[in-house]
Amino acid sequence: MIIAIGSDHGGIELKSALIQYARQLGHTVTDCGTFGPESVDYTDYAQIVAKKVTDGEAERGILICKSGIGMSISANKVRGIRAALVYNEEVAALSRKHNDANIICFGASFVDIESAKKRLNIWLKTDFEGGRHQIRVDKIEKV
Repeated sequence: MIIAIGSDHGGIELKSALIQYARQLGHTVTDCGTFGPESVDYTDYAQIVAKKVTDGEAERGILICKSGIGMSISANKVRGIRAALVYNEEVAALSRKHNDANIICFGASFVDIESAKKRLNIWLKTDFEGGRHQIRVDKIEKV
């Protein structure tokens, strides 16, 4: 799977760990930045990753900021994006099964690297169930 990943300055350490982990799982990962510790606007990186997903350059996306909230709000402004702030393993699975989330968001200040890896792995392996959930996703797309 091709994955686009981005973070602001608050998520660089977690981003690096998740890039390495996703590649170990056999995925192709495009690092969309940021690349240094200088303060940047999370909105810029959310838009870059979201556009890669909607343009078909990536199948899924990963976004990281301090809380994960800004990234998820920003990414969800892009038509066709269903970004989910994932705070435990069950939510990681449900965001795929029920919502067909195509971007996962992490709050670097609220998750350790090993927990983030577990959540990411679940999210990447979980399929969308469709059915009644497809009807709901279709309604979201019309908004």
